Amino acid sequence: MYPRIRNLREDKDMNQTQMAKILNMSQTGYSKYETGENDVPTSILVRLAEFHKTNVDYILGLTNTKTYYKQL
Repeated sequence: MYPRIRNLREDKDMNQTQMAKILNMSQTGYSKYETGENDVPTSILVRLAEFHKTNVDYILGLTNTKTYYKQL
């Protein structure tokens, strides 16, 4: 999961500080998600999936399909 979070961010040519700002958190806190030092809360997983136009299953490594699910 953690490499996917990093790869999705890098695919958008963003640094950790920019991503952290979008998530309203510190760069250090976000960095700990990418390294696996801290578990990613469900609310952050959902926000990451929405921002990157993918799904939580892809971020968690349960699928290799990046299909985006729109909210109902």
